[in-house]
Amino acid sequence: MPSPKLAVVGQGYVGLPIAMRAVEQGYDVVGLDVDDVRIRALADATSFVEDVSGEAVAHALASGRYLPTTDPGQLRDFDFAIITVPTPLKETVPDLSYIEQAAETLSQRLRPGATVVLESTTYPGTTEELLVPLLEAGSGLVAGRDFYVGYSPERIDPGNQTYTFVTTPKVVAGIDQASSAAVQDLYDSLVDRTVRVSTPKEAELTKLIENTFRHVNIALVNELAVFAESLGIDIWEAIDAAGTKPFGFMKFTPGPGVGGHCLPVDPSYLSWQVRRTLGQNFRFVELANDINDHMPDYVVRRVMAGLNARRRSLNGSRVLVLGLSYKKNTGDPRESPAVRVAQLLLAEGAEVHAVEPFVEDHRLPEEITRVELTAAEVGDADAILVLTDHDAFDYSLLESADAYVLDTRNRLAGKVERL
Repeated sequence: MPSPKLAVVGQGYVGLPIAMRAVEQGYDVVGLDVDDVRIRALADATSFVEDVSGEAVAHALASGRYLPTTDPGQLRDFDFAIITVPTPLKETVPDLSYIEQAAETLSQRLRPGATVVLESTTYPGTTEELLVPLLEAGSGLVAGRDFYVGYSPERIDPGNQTYTFVTTPKVVAGIDQASSAAVQDLYDSLVDRTVRVSTPKEAELTKLIENTFRHVNIALVNELAVFAESLGIDIWEAIDAAGTKPFGFMKFTPGPGVGGHCLPVDPSYLSWQVRRTLGQNFRFVELANDINDHMPDYVVRRVMAGLNARRRSLNGSRVLVLGLSYKKNTGDPRESPAVRVAQLLLAEGAEVHAVEPFVEDHRLPEEITRVELTAAEVGDADAILVLTDHDAFDYSLLESADAYVLDTRNRLAGKVERL
């Protein structure tokens, strides 16, 4: 009996781990992506996702059950398809064009009995109101009768070695009972535990709740950090003390802003949907957006103040930045507040040197000078910022720095300024 064929549309931080796991579980996997550079790298067993090793990709390729491609024709005769494409905001409005393109591509190759699952983060109603009509229009088939459709929100946390795609519970839903069963059966074969909810709307809202919760709480501690510094209070010590309470408190820490493919975007999807359908403002989200969006500006103001205290101007100063990805130990710069800080520093006339061991060169602003973390670079800097606290950094090099040092992640010991 032939292996079931799984099409994974999108081979990024979400799609690639799914593809690798599916190969392990005996699926024939076609990984489709529009990025030719990415596909060529995968074909050469080179992984750009920290959670997937090059050895894992090589093993998948050697099995004969993994085909990375930019050719939609390779998707023909699929039994299952999972859509893991980006859903960015475009001028504060959700951009679902990637979902639309994926749906149209799959619809032309959709056959009776197949199952299509959307994982991309979006507003409640997308699966039933957008995805299903596109699949039906392109295929001439009827969802729920001829094929199955569902939604399962991605929960990938890059760099997390404890909670992986396999070990994190997977929320699943379908447009009807048969679809729900088909979607759950698919993920039951891929992950340790599935959690079934009533409809795709509940599953879509689940993802938005998770990230809105984080977004709002990060905004809270960010605003507290700003006030605490002005009041002469150590916010980090206070947060650590609060964290000793065994109930009723969850620890969040401040930083230079929020980034990645989730936090800066997902809550705004929910806010947009509430405003569009109910005519009301989601005030918590809008307030959190305002606070988190302006943290890079606050960081730059702190650098200016620190240099001014040393009778130096930011204009013309050399600033050494540690970390540009949005999260430590990953190479993902999407919506990274560290990149925004660097851009603001450049706009003020600073000479920015950045140490970033993970992010690819073409994903960073050309104006930033990329360097290694050395004693010489530390010695030549007028100011040093820890923005993304990669474990690979030798933080001891900063302990005796003569420069102004601002640690936005509470990673350094000694008498340095902290956010």
